[in-house]
Amino acid sequence: MELGSMTRRFEQHCQKVTVMPYQEGFIDIIEPDDEKACLPQSRRYWLREVVLCGDEVPWLLGRTLVPEETLTGEDRKLVNLRTVPLGRYLFQETALSRDFIHIGQQNGYWLRRSRFQLSDKPLLLTEVFLPASPVYEK
Repeated sequence: MELGSMTRRFEQHCQKVTVMPYQEGFIDIIEPDDEKACLPQSRRYWLREVVLCGDEVPWLLGRTLVPEETLTGEDRKLVNLRTVPLGRYLFQETALSRDFIHIGQQNGYWLRRSRFQLSDKPLLLTEVFLPASPVYEK
């Protein structure tokens, strides 16, 4: 399983990577609790849920949670990504580090969860790899 930018990896397997936004906006409560344990307490969190596609075929479900305190300065741009893959934003930042990455399987799907520090402020990314994703190729 790739440890770097999944967007970059997907770009090697298709002509065009696109993002279909599903949900974007501020939320007050994090569910499920396992995500809550990965982030500091905040009054609000930016939630972004998307489908990442390769040549219009759904390859990945992405869920990003960002404490409101992370969204300062240049990092406020996170709320305006819309159809831009998160990886394109994150992996061009020099102030990016990864605290952890958990890789596993559930119901036959590969999953990754990473907590990043962007300018020393956290965000959580959960990815579910759909059956057509190139990660399943041998």
